Amino acid sequence: MSKRMRIRVFSVALAVGMVASFAAGCTLFRSTPSPSSGIGIADEAWNIINNDYVDRSKVDATKLGRGAVSGMVDALKDPYTTYLTPEEYKLTLTQQQGSFGGIGATVGVRGSQVIVIAPIPGTPAAAAGIRAGDAIVAVNGQSVAGLSVEEVVALIRGPQGTKVKVTIQHEGETTPIELEITRATIDVPSVVSEMRGDIAHISILFFSERTDQELTPILQGLKAANATGIVLDLRSNPGGLVDTVVDVASHFIDSGVVLYIVDNSGKETTYPVRKTAVTTGLPMVVLTDNFSASGSEVLSGALQDHKRATIAGTVTFGKGSADRWFTLSDGSALYLTTSRWLTPNRRLIEGKGITPDVPSTLKGDDLVQWAIGYLKGNQAH
Repeated sequence: MSKRMRIRVFSVALAVGMVASFAAGCTLFRSTPSPSSGIGIADEAWNIINNDYVDRSKVDATKLGRGAVSGMVDALKDPYTTYLTPEEYKLTLTQQQGSFGGIGATVGVRGSQVIVIAPIPGTPAAAAGIRAGDAIVAVNGQSVAGLSVEEVVALIRGPQGTKVKVTIQHEGETTPIELEITRATIDVPSVVSEMRGDIAHISILFFSERTDQELTPILQGLKAANATGIVLDLRSNPGGLVDTVVDVASHFIDSGVVLYIVDNSGKETTYPVRKTAVTTGLPMVVLTDNFSASGSEVLSGALQDHKRATIAGTVTFGKGSADRWFTLSDGSALYLTTSRWLTPNRRLIEGKGITPDVPSTLKGDDLVQWAIGYLKGNQAH
């Protein structure tokens, strides 16, 4: 079985695609359980329906079986546990590639609403005015109330060049607005960087299979750029592959643990720092906000516990669930919460988030400028 992990912000990306990314638990591995007809009253109900329902043409074993699984998942009342049809499951698998079709936003769940974790810069979603924190109200006029993240994503996705109408409600506003967005192929880097004088401003947008290979040459170039510090921007980062998160953390931490995973029996799995050819000891400030979730919380929590960086901004999202994919015999899948992740100091992040060392309400570039001043000793610590 694959040990590839993904920390998913209960999400998938809108584009629609990333992490649902995008968004949001950690995928431990996929497995295929032995086929089973069900247990207890589920078996009883199936036998009664199969034998006695008046219209036998409507007794579709596949549909009834999937309906039963959906009902069990709904009964758990866990926003991160979900059941995906074969089509929906194939959709979620595209999020790990870093290239996908749609509008370009990552989504998650907050309370009973599907919300935008972040629009991906340079995509149709960003150009249309979609913002972090927007609640998705309807797609093409159809209310999304009661739908899962995956179902909302499926409604938004479509062929490149086609249009989709997304009704959203901006955070703090009361009147929804409808945006017509032309879908596109979304192929964006997960890491962007620039030098601000002698300070490197590095933004990690999400953690994909190619994040580490994008980040490595940036870190390799810091010496030649005469960099004296790093501002690592994790704002609105919804998470991604936890293997990648560990790889990224290993560039900044020289030894020890990046995170722990604890299952329902109390068994603990340790994810240590890995050997990497490119490391840096430059002073760091990590920027977070309310939409820094899952994998970005793992990274910021690890850097904070190792006293490797100063965390600045607002408390993070609080997504610390670990989840496993179980692929079922018909190609559908269960995404099931099976454990929680802990920081190196064994802090629970689920429902709490990472509290910054330096709380700040500054937004956008103002917070970057503050961080640069902090690294230069011009700001109060």
